[in-house]
Amino acid sequence: MSVQVSSAFDGGNIIVKDLTDPKNIRLDIAKDHQSDFYQWFYFRVAGPAGAPLRMVIENAGDAAYPKGWENYQAVVSHDLEHWHRVETDYDGKALTIHAETGAGSVYVAYFAPYPTGRHRKLIAQAGAITDAEVSVLGQTLDGRDMDLITVGEAGDGKRSLWITARQHPGETMAEWWMEGFLERLGAEEDEAVQSLRDQAVLYLVPNMCPDGSARGHLRTNAAGVNLNREWADPSMERSPEVYLVLEKMKETGLDFALDVHGDEALPYNFIAGTEGIPDWSNRLADLQQSFKQTYVESSNGEFQTKYGYPVNAPGKANLTICSNALAQHFDALAMTLEMPFKDNADMPNAEFGWSPTRAKQLGRDSVEAIVAVLPNLR
Repeated sequence: MSVQVSSAFDGGNIIVKDLTDPKNIRLDIAKDHQSDFYQWFYFRVAGPAGAPLRMVIENAGDAAYPKGWENYQAVVSHDLEHWHRVETDYDGKALTIHAETGAGSVYVAYFAPYPTGRHRKLIAQAGAITDAEVSVLGQTLDGRDMDLITVGEAGDGKRSLWITARQHPGETMAEWWMEGFLERLGAEEDEAVQSLRDQAVLYLVPNMCPDGSARGHLRTNAAGVNLNREWADPSMERSPEVYLVLEKMKETGLDFALDVHGDEALPYNFIAGTEGIPDWSNRLADLQQSFKQTYVESSNGEFQTKYGYPVNAPGKANLTICSNALAQHFDALAMTLEMPFKDNADMPNAEFGWSPTRAKQLGRDSVEAIVAVLPNLR
């Protein structure tokens, strides 16, 4: 029985170059449509049961973030439920992954996928949360729904909180985070959750880029557009995802925004703030510090503040980026949460690395950090 490799499924991405030797399967990652970005891969290898495999992604060195391959381990699954890390080597040019077919096939991915079917289930289950409403803001370029989950009803003194995830579709840990956050929102006897819901209306977009997610993109939508550079002037022609969400934000108002992402290179959970916006203030600085410090405590150290991106100089923020644009436009606390594709170097786990389970828990743990800043958002 010969080895076969396929990626013609939701979120799949791989180019097959040579399958003649299972110990030297030669592959490339496909670029995002109409874009030079690539790094996300997700494919299936079928062959004899228990066959050892050596898979070489030959164009890894020219990917969008080559430092993402350093000390990185790919994830594999035999049942599409449980994903674990496997031996992976990077020589500066090629990424070599070692696995086996198990019962006859194995799925290999950059990070545990969050498929469209699971997204639909997440949206459906969110509708069962008390005072939750599911709506569609409009459609993407490929005709997919832009789903919005609203929890609570606007009222006197209630704050409008927006959380968006997966602007970059290959950053699947962002939607895993959102799943954990939503699960906790449904725990009505949870005192922190009750405090949050008493004081705020939550607007949640679990997947900002459904087209790129289905197409197996790393970073862009169906038009090859990086959505997190569209917030200054989005359009229905280029970036309907951002246009639709931003119009709704203007309608509801915005007192707090968290945009959830993944980072290829840094093995930590951290916040990228908006210190470089023209109207940065001591009020926003104090709010951001309070959020971060509470998150360190509520997450038992999974979130940290030592490592992250360099802080923008005053007035030098890129206002096309979501959190910067929202902080400036609404004079609100807006932040980007980054999680690793690799592992949390502060709390390493050799078998799973950073994983869906840990991302979901970090989502749950964010509630206390949000509650901590609620009284002082305005």
